[in-house]
Amino acid sequence: MKKLGVALLSVTVIASGSVASDSDLLNKAKNYFKPLPKEIPAPKDNPTTPEKVELGKKLYYDPRLSLSGVISCNTCHNLATFGVDGVETALGHEFKTGGRNSPTVLNAGFHIAQFWDGRAKTLEDQAKGPILAHVEMAMPNPEFVVLKLKTIPGYVEEFKKVFGGKDPLTYDNIAKAIAAFERTLVTPSRFDKFLNGDTNALTKKEKEGLKLFIDKGCASCHNGVAVGGEMFAKFGIVKPYPTPDFGKYKVTKKEEDRYVFKVPSLRNIEMTYPYFHDGSVWDLKEAVRIMGETQLGVKLTHDEIDKIVAFLKSLTGEVPESARTMPVLPASSKDTPKPRIKIHD
Repeated sequence: MKKLGVALLSVTVIASGSVASDSDLLNKAKNYFKPLPKEIPAPKDNPTTPEKVELGKKLYYDPRLSLSGVISCNTCHNLATFGVDGVETALGHEFKTGGRNSPTVLNAGFHIAQFWDGRAKTLEDQAKGPILAHVEMAMPNPEFVVLKLKTIPGYVEEFKKVFGGKDPLTYDNIAKAIAAFERTLVTPSRFDKFLNGDTNALTKKEKEGLKLFIDKGCASCHNGVAVGGEMFAKFGIVKPYPTPDFGKYKVTKKEEDRYVFKVPSLRNIEMTYPYFHDGSVWDLKEAVRIMGETQLGVKLTHDEIDKIVAFLKSLTGEVPESARTMPVLPASSKDTPKPRIKIHD
């Protein structure tokens, strides 16, 4: 009986120690991270409504917002592949490419700003850019975009229903509708269950990876509700990262912004390769190794990298089915401008 009592006491101590350890880790994690809410908060001048989201979804998938008639928002931010295109730098009009990797649109509304250099402050501002960029969708000007959509009766009616007023089909409202749709692109994962108190939502290895992620200093930049996206940082704090891209300096011309980029969100990072602003790294373990050396000045062991990557994979959520289901688009009319494959044809 004494031996049995000692054995039961040992089990109790071990069990309580494990619970205490999980509880400590959870409390520690809460100092850095927040669980995802159901929806991204909307600004006062662009409240989210089901009708606006549905319109925005159609515009997001509609290639007629490009000069060629073949490129849509979803081309570079494919919701079937977690909001990215899976190439180093996206192919745009006439097979032109930009100099940076297309970041995922998922959970992007939680970010401090949009684009790698933060030049767009809101989702609405961001939505206006690619449509007019000559290396992306290549529309000549906002007026042409509006003119084209006004020749599509279905869009004319939808804009009236969603926005009202005498002339609701405007470039600003196009961006507002797309942004409203993008604010529904929230992907909670097992990590959110953990943050909400379910310590069994992560495996032992994932918890060890989370502890390393915090203790090694990764969470000093990759934190908040999106596990990143809430600050800017120089790429190559300790060890220079070879890149000709000056980052935020191109926008501000401030010397302190040279090689500074928005810290990317790590949610769904397992699925959003290739990595970094230049899309040069395809392996997540290699990306973690490089970040350890360039940003933290530490050489992570293979075991440490393996555990950190295990934790990062727990951040993989699910793209809302309603968002990744292709919409039926309104038909063009005889007045709708025809696709122009080449800018000067």
